[in-house]
Amino acid sequence: MAEEDKVKTMFIIMRSTFYYNVMPFGLKNAGATYQRTMVTLFYSMMHKEIEKYKLQLNPAKCTFGVKSGKLLGFVVSEKGIEVDPDKVKEILELPSPSTVCEVRSFLGRLNYIVRFIANLIDKCQLLFRLLRKNAAVEWDDEC
Repeated sequence: MAEEDKVKTMFIIMRSTFYYNVMPFGLKNAGATYQRTMVTLFYSMMHKEIEKYKLQLNPAKCTFGVKSGKLLGFVVSEKGIEVDPDKVKEILELPSPSTVCEVRSFLGRLNYIVRFIANLIDKCQLLFRLLRKNAAVEWDDEC
């Protein structure tokens, strides 16, 4: 890994700061990197809590060696992070909001995709104005 890129992989664990010296997960030597990271993370717990409580990976929840997959509501692939089409479909199928509570809920759902749509906040200004106390539209304030 290039020396100037190591800082970009930095993480903090219990009053210590670490960064990768080699490329992390999904790239060359990922298995060894993963194992070394887990040992670093759980070093003080090894042969104590981890074995005492029999902590282990759940194979039904693990996927290895795939080109892409859904993770935390996003599609992660070699192209990067993308919006899950199923989530977009759900947003598109929402009925038009008719109360303050429904507008807030809709804006919350849009927040999920804000990083994928340029100037989304600017495009939603009309909706934000509807949430003001002296908005021209009458709303039922109960959620």
